[in-house]
Formats: sequence, C-alpha cells, structure tokens
Amino acid sequence: MTEPAIVQRRGAFSLSCRVDVAVHARAERVWALLTDARGFPRWNSTVARIEGEIREGGRLRVHVPGTDRVFTPRISGVVPNERMTWTGGLGPVFKGVRTFELHPRADGTTEFTMAERFSGLMIPFVKRSMPDFGPVFGRYADDLRREAERPVA
Repeated sequence: MTEPAIVQRRGAFSLSCRVDVAVHARAERVWALLTDARGFPRWNSTVARIEGEIREGGRLRVHVPGTDRVFTPRISGVVPNERMTWTGGLGPVFKGVRTFELHPRADGTTEFTMAERFSGLMIPFVKRSMPDFGPVFGRYADDLRREAERPVA
C-alpha cells in the first residue's frame, strides 16, 4: 500500500495543497463514492455531513467534524469518472478551488488527485491562521482509498 503523496506551496497571495494516491479500484467505483453526498460521512473522516447534490451546477453545504464550520462550494467542470471542481469564497478577496481528478490505469487501478488552491487579497492576513492541510488531505485520500478498495458485498 502506497502512502498518499502530499505537496504544499505558499505564495504571497496563494496557498495550495495537493494529494495523489493510487487506488486499487476502477475509476467508476471511486467516482461513485466522490459523488454520493449522503454516503460521504460513512467513509470520509474529514466530513461530518454534506447537504445538496454533487452534480454540475450544484451548491453544497459541507459540514466539518468537531466544528461549526460549513463550506458552501459550487460544483463545476464535471466529467463523470474523470474530474470535477468545487469553488467557494468571494474572489478576488478570498477564493478556494478544489479539483478532483481520476486517472484510470490499464491494470484497473485509479490514480486519485485532489488539489486545492486558496487565493485572494486576504491571504497575507489569514494564512498564518489557516491549518496545515497536508494531514487532512492525506486522511481524505486514505479514507477514499480504503473505502474504494473494500470488497463490495
């Protein structure tokens, strides 16, 4: 089992984090998990609840466990079994763009990539108070891999 690979970058007006992991499951299985809003909390320890539908043009309410934080991204760029983007915030002041990508391999495995870029004029003022996204992204990818690789009954 390969550990998720995490890359983080900090710029004057941006922060980014990316995780890549090989999943021993077909892209369709991974996609089904990523687009099942109700089922998310069952397998993903970084999400307490998602309200809304994960579909093109959808607006979500993503609840973070152990906090009152709720993120409200809009979904775009949906290509089933390949990619989608969740965008939130108030650009150019503060904006977060999270992309999900699936790269099917000939051997039936899938390379999963999740990247988020925060940008905007507020970044210099808030970046010190923002959490280290590396561990959270690693846990997200691990949770997804574990669930996608679990035998389906």
